[in-house]
Amino acid sequence: MRVERIYRYPVKGLSAESLEEVELSAGETIPYDRRFALAQGDAPFDEAAPRFLPKQNFACMMKNAKVVLVRAAFDPRGKILALFAEDHPPLSASTATPEGKAAIGDWLIRFLGEEARFGTAPDGSPRAPRFTEAPGHAFTDQARKGVSLLNLASLDALSKAIGQRLDPLRFRANVYFSGLPAWAEHDWVGQEVLLGGARLSVFKRTVRCPATQVNLETGERDLDVPRLLKQHFGHMELGVHATVLEGGRIAVGDALEPV
Repeated sequence: MRVERIYRYPVKGLSAESLEEVELSAGETIPYDRRFALAQGDAPFDEAAPRFLPKQNFACMMKNAKVVLVRAAFDPRGKILALFAEDHPPLSASTATPEGKAAIGDWLIRFLGEEARFGTAPDGSPRAPRFTEAPGHAFTDQARKGVSLLNLASLDALSKAIGQRLDPLRFRANVYFSGLPAWAEHDWVGQEVLLGGARLSVFKRTVRCPATQVNLETGERDLDVPRLLKQHFGHMELGVHATVLEGGRIAVGDALEPV
């Protein structure tokens, strides 16, 4: 099997960044994957004591389909995030300063419009949505940090079943690979795999949610992917999640093999 594409998503819900290679560390995500998020004003996220919260507490495709129309580019060296969207002035701001984070948050609030939710802080004061991060925390869709893997043959099987090609990025996986029969990756749960120079343990199948309904070009919900998976294949799963047991370099073109 061969690694065809590697992606990270620096801001939860926003656009992907393609990588040619990256160094994985044990127990971690791909560096800067889901590092930042726009926490809604009614979300109980505490930067001083970060913990996993369901995705609806943050701006995300499942609740806010229009976020796919934002193009984000993150420079990890300069800690600068650039945001672009039609009919909105572009923004480039630092993620390392309170002023920069506030500017990014304000931009995203304006973009979301009525979908930006306001709430109340623990001290009783009004609280707006805020662009946030917490050292060591990743805004992933499950409590366990890891890397998501997607078998392109499974995606192709779904596309053929519904008679429509699906953009792989609807599924927001980290590693897309070829060379395995469709759905065979489901049998990897509980097994270890070698990915380039790293060793991973597959711990669950990826159950697909309404985020996959969203067309990345239009920002509209045009296909009920979970329902179509259930209709054609008897399940709503596409891809698997794995934890990194032993870190190492991975790159496009690397081998991916079960141990």
